[in-house]
Amino acid sequence: MLDNQKWKIPIAIAIFAIGGGVIKMLISANITDPITKSSPIVVKDRDSKIAKTTELNHLTVAKLAAAVTVRILNDGAPGSGVTIARNHKTYTVITCQHVVADTKKDRYRVLLPDGKIYPAKVKFTPKFKGLDLALVEFKSPNNYQVVKLGDSGQLLADSSVYAAGFPNYQKIDSERIEQTITWGRRVFRLTSGKVGSISPQNLPEGYSLGYTNEVTSGMSGVPVFNDKGELVCINGRLKYPVQGIDAFTFADGTKPSIETFEQMEALSWAIPIAKIKHSNHK
Repeated sequence: MLDNQKWKIPIAIAIFAIGGGVIKMLISANITDPITKSSPIVVKDRDSKIAKTTELNHLTVAKLAAAVTVRILNDGAPGSGVTIARNHKTYTVITCQHVVADTKKDRYRVLLPDGKIYPAKVKFTPKFKGLDLALVEFKSPNNYQVVKLGDSGQLLADSSVYAAGFPNYQKIDSERIEQTITWGRRVFRLTSGKVGSISPQNLPEGYSLGYTNEVTSGMSGVPVFNDKGELVCINGRLKYPVQGIDAFTFADGTKPSIETFEQMEALSWAIPIAKIKHSNHK
């Protein structure tokens, strides 16, 4: 999180349409004229380059995320996912197991970036045993982009990360919240944040990376990207779970200290892609 400053630099406003929806990203602030004697801070060329790099990262990741992130429609609460592979006309999407756990008769549909919806089925994946992950397949003659896998092992505290998906609810005003199941891709959201914790002790189902991004119901299974637009994690846990400290019981049955718990509950949690790669080599 950033401290409030007396100066800021307008960086960019990027607005572009995606599948009938609009993503708006705004990073802005105020600064006194660096040329005047009263200026408290002089902006150096290096600062300007960093600002431009940040802007380009946002734009690049936003474009890539919109091209590979899908919405998974089921009998209950929809979730999100990301297209990771293609074999001829068959595409494979990875999401969270709890997104596809309760639908009867394997009745799933996948909403693609072009607004088309295809029937889908869960692929039996014994290698994911113990992880809150699942694969969903659909067939299409269309050419859809597949995400590039990154190296989650390169993530450090304060590394920039982005999460993209489809919230199930949208705030209309101070008194109204509306379901978005029929909204198509208009509700697509890209959030930015930082890695807040890489737990040395695994939580159940493979969760071990906490990050500051705001994710909500419907964003289980969303892809988490690094600043290159590469897939590094799959999100599945929201901030401040109702179970309290019990939600952070480690895989060995122990629980964090109160101080550690307070830090952990303020983060969203994801499964690093390294665990997926490892499971594929067992």
